[in-house]
Amino acid sequence: MTSSFCKFHSFLLILFFSLSSSSSNIFTITNNCPYTIWPGTLSGSGSPPLTTTGFQLNSGQKAKLTSVPGWSGRIWGRTGCNFDATGIGKCLTGDCGGRLECDGTGAAPPTSLFEITLGQGNTQDFYDVSMVDGYNLPILAVPRGVYGDRACNATGCVYDLNRGCPRELQVVGGEGGNEGGVVACKSACEAFGSDRYCCSGEFANPNTCQPTYYSTIFKRACPRAYSYAFDDGTSTFTCRATEYDIVFCPYSNRMKRPNNFVSPPPPYYQIEQPTTGKAVKDMASTSSSSILSPFSVPVFIFMFISLINFLSINI
Repeated sequence: MTSSFCKFHSFLLILFFSLSSSSSNIFTITNNCPYTIWPGTLSGSGSPPLTTTGFQLNSGQKAKLTSVPGWSGRIWGRTGCNFDATGIGKCLTGDCGGRLECDGTGAAPPTSLFEITLGQGNTQDFYDVSMVDGYNLPILAVPRGVYGDRACNATGCVYDLNRGCPRELQVVGGEGGNEGGVVACKSACEAFGSDRYCCSGEFANPNTCQPTYYSTIFKRACPRAYSYAFDDGTSTFTCRATEYDIVFCPYSNRMKRPNNFVSPPPPYYQIEQPTTGKAVKDMASTSSSSILSPFSVPVFIFMFISLINFLSINI
């Protein structure tokens, strides 16, 4: 009996460490802009939605979202949003169907995008920051909790491209589109719609779709970000990390507020306040799922079946 008990105790230890090693990745999203933004998330095909698909984030605040191994998708920032009590409204940039929660709707261009496919087991994560759909906010992505001795690269576009955006690509905010400053910079594809700029038609391969005058402007300002569809060589990075910091406006607290700025409603999900660092929770919903790491379902099933078989044989 003592031998069986020792074996059972050892089995439980193996079970614990196996489940612990299957913990999820964390995306820590920080708003370093001097105005509120509304991050949005979109899961790729076959990936479950994150804890939230759209939320508001005040200046200086950060939020943590968890994901499962193998998750793929996009994260971006929206500006100049105005939503009613039911979450219906619109954003000046990065809008996703006129709702606070994007619920499977992607960002309306032009929008700076963080894209990632998380690895499973020993496979690497693939991640990038893309301006293929244009640009609206500076963004920096930094891997944390890296496995092994291999260093992982930060990537992003930290330069304010709105200040140097060519006139023909500019999106101007304000009443009637005639007042205020540049709030986003279109891609040449969106602005002109030609196959050459969109890498479509006869240009739908890396041999015929080459950098253009406009993509070169983006690439010179942000050499590690995607500037056009086939800009893979210097824009896609690999890593194996437990957490990714995604920071909007990483190096500037002096940027002007977007036009049509409105004060945000009270936060409804777990965030960290810039002054106290304490969590704020909505009374109507729990945010514990945003800080707990879910187990890998296949691993859990396998270990559970193994536990049953062990008990039937040894006890």
